[in-house]
This record gives sequence, structure tokens and C-alpha cells, in this order.
Amino acid sequence: MKTNLTRALLTVAAVTIVFSTMSSFAHPQSPGELAGTSWKLVRFQAPDETILVPGDGAKYTITFGSDGRVTARVDCNRASSTWRSPRANELQFGSWSRTSTKCGPGSLHDKIVTEGAAVRTYSLKNGHLFLSGMAAGGYYELEPLATSSRRGRN
Repeated sequence: MKTNLTRALLTVAAVTIVFSTMSSFAHPQSPGELAGTSWKLVRFQAPDETILVPGDGAKYTITFGSDGRVTARVDCNRASSTWRSPRANELQFGSWSRTSTKCGPGSLHDKIVTEGAAVRTYSLKNGHLFLSGMAAGGYYELEPLATSSRRGRN
């Protein structure tokens, strides 16, 4: 009898854990400091330490929705996904959907799309957002868009 009760309790606990985990992925919303913010690219440091600066940072933006959605503009293309930050300074994206227009000369599109999928961490310093976590190194530095509803905190 005791064994059956123990099994039943363990089963209930396991089911509860599975459903709570599934729920957090089904609703990737993060109430954290990125929710409701919009940013534009200041510079990208590639893994080989090459620094790339866009001619117009407003062509390279990312918006973290309070609803767990993220949208991005990468020069002549648009992209969207889900996002969440399960722990401090950790960033997780779902599968991205994007347009695939060929951008003009001087575009940072190809480099950003290639490296951007590997972002895993973020930090806020002096009002700027830094995205990194790429295996080979490198990072993005972004500043708040003027239309952002919230500014990055120090």
C-alpha cells in the first residue's frame, strides 16, 4: 500500500514538472528588463575582432515585445521569433522566420544573420544593450531607439 502511494505521488510530481516546463516554453514571455524595449545597432564586433559599424543603425533593429515575441529589421529584411530570458542575462530565441530579399552593397545583413542566431547572453551597460554568447566570440552593441517605451538600465 505504501509503495502504491509513493508511486502515485511521484507520478503526480513528474506530471506537474513536465506541464510546468511545457507551459514556460509555450509562453516564452519574460517579465524582465528587455520586455517592451527597442534597440538599434551601434556596432558589431565579429569573432575575428573585426568591428563593423552600420551606416544607418536604424536599419538594424530589434524589439523585445512584452508578449514574448521579438521582431527585427536587418537592413532590407524583417524577422520575427519568440524570446525569453529564463535567468539573469540569459537569452533564448525560438525559430526565426524572415524575409530573404538581397540587400544592397555595404549591407551587414549576411554577417548579422549568420552570427545573430548564436546569441545566448545579454548585458546592459551605460544604457546600451550588449548581445553575445557566440561560440567563436564577438558581440553586438545596441542603443535604445527613440521610440522605445523603456530605456536600458545601467
